[in-house]
Amino acid sequence: MAPQIHSEMMVRISEFKTNPMNVVERAKGLPFAVINGEKAVFYCVPAKTFEAMMDYIEDMELRGYAQDREAEESVPVSLDNI
Repeated sequence: MAPQIHSEMMVRISEFKTNPMNVVERAKGLPFAVINGEKAVFYCVPAKTFEAMMDYIEDMELRGYAQDREAEESVPVSLDNI
């Protein structure tokens, strides 16, 4: 069974090495896999997509912290006591 490739566009590593910017332009802003044989050796992701992925990961981490704190026992506090 061939390994799963997580992008619609694939390019052989030899073609990518010949002219990487041409491949990036052909991808039209979409991520693509660079393959060697039948296996993806790396993925190229546009900067905006990468930044969005990093923001999403950070949001999921913060969500986990918030959910953990929701389960903690709360302590009532009066503003007069602060």
